[in-house]
Amino acid sequence: MVKTLLIILISYLFGSIPWALIIGKVFYHKDIRKYGSGNLGASNAGRVLGKPAAVIVTVLDAIKAVISMAIASLVYKEAIPFAGVACCVGHCFPIFANFKGGKAVATTYGYFLGLALFVNHSWLWQFFLPIIVFFAMLYATKIVSISSMTAIGIEVLLSVLVIHNDWKVTICLLLLWAFIVYRHKDNIKRIQAGTENKIKWMG
Repeated sequence: MVKTLLIILISYLFGSIPWALIIGKVFYHKDIRKYGSGNLGASNAGRVLGKPAAVIVTVLDAIKAVISMAIASLVYKEAIPFAGVACCVGHCFPIFANFKGGKAVATTYGYFLGLALFVNHSWLWQFFLPIIVFFAMLYATKIVSISSMTAIGIEVLLSVLVIHNDWKVTICLLLLWAFIVYRHKDNIKRIQAGTENKIKWMG
């Protein structure tokens, strides 16, 4: 129990590193919390700082979860699923940025990568499938939020029904999916109203 709590704390702190804020301030001299949606995530980083910044923030936010789960794999393997979720929570409510962060989409993809690396080694179904679904949905809808929620939802359903028989992973995935949907509640309202932003760079 002590090891699990320690890993959860460390993972939360890793998740709290606000890469979008750091990159915006250091390289662009902008606090992206004052622009766009105000979120400290890759989507808003791209909207405010440009595509290169969005790519970098996406990778770094995903790596946070992988590092957290790697630490758990070395210290106490039973805590690996909890480490990834704690990292996602830290990303959304970062202690280093007044508990106002992003929506944990990139960090969740890092979580899927961590499961493929340290738990089930199912690269195709656990990691590549949600990426394929995301870009397919993005091409069809031009809406990042719909694409993110759909891809993560399908992956969670597949993971629970097909890949995993570990109750800890199952519970963590279901909680993470509910958390992601909750974080997108404002996007869902805009989608229903037909006012959600659409990307323009994908034909």
